Amino acid sequence: MTIRIAICAPSTPFTQADAIRVEALARVEFPDLSLQFHQQCFASDGHFAGTDAQRLAAFVECANDPAFAAVWFVRGGYGACRIALDALQLLEAAAYDKQYLGYSDAGILLGSLYRAGIGKSVHAPMPVDLRRDGGDAAVRRSLAWLQGDRSGLEPSLETRLGDRKPAVAFNLMTLAMLCGTPLLPDLSGHVVMVEEVAEYDYAVDRLLFHVTSCLASVGIAGLRLGRVSQAPENDRPFGHPVEDMARHWCMRSGIAYLGRADIGHDSDNRIVPFGLA
Repeated sequence: MTIRIAICAPSTPFTQADAIRVEALARVEFPDLSLQFHQQCFASDGHFAGTDAQRLAAFVECANDPAFAAVWFVRGGYGACRIALDALQLLEAAAYDKQYLGYSDAGILLGSLYRAGIGKSVHAPMPVDLRRDGGDAAVRRSLAWLQGDRSGLEPSLETRLGDRKPAVAFNLMTLAMLCGTPLLPDLSGHVVMVEEVAEYDYAVDRLLFHVTSCLASVGIAGLRLGRVSQAPENDRPFGHPVEDMARHWCMRSGIAYLGRADIGHDSDNRIVPFGLA
């Protein structure tokens, strides 16, 4: 039985050449999957993959189509927050039966869908990861997941199965932007995993201050730190390793620091289904 996967771009655009590469990989190695790139993936309106109206319409069309088992977000960037609230009001029964895969800016939609109890949100590599060194392995990880293979799970999820703590994973900036908005899900009792890319060390420290302050009163089970990569060089060294930052702000906020998580903006990014693995 063929599993149909819809692919859309709530944030920034993709290229048809890269879509062909992803389709070719899936066709050869995952013949039970059928990938359907929405034409909106290739639209452009300034920074975005089409206008807000185009991106909203494409996501809602994919989510509401009962022929698709999952919606795979093509890439991150910025833009999902401009359509998320409107999208929630337009989703129908078929949207509740799907998986939604992505990370980075797609975390805005993953978080809002999780809050609303719509479908299954999954932090997972996206088609755009094929551009990375070794990125074909990342794309295979998500394709395998969609075909039922659970070997790509973030390792700490397996060690947590006995205590059954739910988990979520977010880009740190994305989670910071969700804090204080009507899109932030209830994270009480959750292990919260965070990662970041291309931010100055001092900005990461500031984000950790903000996020831990936001989550301190929620009663999360603890925080895990993923990879923080491609930090620009500042005019003077920050002087504190990123894990020290995480420990510091967790201690200050009374949140348990649980160690590292195998997630990040790289080809080794592992899969974290929201809720219970």
